[in-house]
Amino acid sequence: MIETTLTDGIAHVEIARADKKNALTFDMFDTLAQAADDLRATKGLRAVILSGQGDSFSAGLDLGAMQQMVGKIDQAKADLVAADATGANRYQRPCTAWAHVPVPVIAAVEGVCFGAGMQLALGADFRVVHPDAKLSVMETKWGLVPDMGITQSLPKLVRVDQAKWLMMSGAVLTGTEAFELGLATELSEAPVDRAMDMAQTLARRSPEALAGCKALAEQGWAGGKSALALEAELQKQLIGLPNQIESVMANLQKREPKFS
Repeated sequence: MIETTLTDGIAHVEIARADKKNALTFDMFDTLAQAADDLRATKGLRAVILSGQGDSFSAGLDLGAMQQMVGKIDQAKADLVAADATGANRYQRPCTAWAHVPVPVIAAVEGVCFGAGMQLALGADFRVVHPDAKLSVMETKWGLVPDMGITQSLPKLVRVDQAKWLMMSGAVLTGTEAFELGLATELSEAPVDRAMDMAQTLARRSPEALAGCKALAEQGWAGGKSALALEAELQKQLIGLPNQIESVMANLQKREPKFS
């Protein structure tokens, strides 16, 4: 139910459950996390697009999966405290794993994007959203807190009072409202097409430079002396690499770069 295709260095990861508005099961959680791990190790990868098949990104957690959890409360609680080396548990990894993929990850959002689907989209580096899409952090509707890595994503996008309102109220935003709030990077009538345009643009930049920029945002955005040291360390690693030299030569020669 998760389909991944790779063309010219651009991976397209699709939630393939259109008849259920791409609602996610726990098996799909595992498959999404594994897809991120597999792509992280893929040579020649330049960008990733996340989308849902049909007319929606994802309606969130499948209700059947939620009902199954009721009969397995002890196992669910055990899974919540079983973290991997990144600090993420089984329910968080589908959303947090994309931060560890060293290329730009772009979520193309249309239709509904609720709950787990919303947190998956927030786990991407960029979100291209249809103006009429519907987005919501919806977990309080079920008496729960959002717990799929939202502490790693939402604070970078909105003020703390706005984050509290989104989480507490479960308010449903249009794509336009999400853009005005800062949750969407761009609005587009054709999110997947625009995401592909962005991916192709970014693929013309040195992959090591893009990975470095992503690391700066993920690890250094709080600022401070350690962030300054991170800038310097990443730059030291990049200077003189073949792809860095190719970036310079391509600009001087007014041609498209050819990265290794």
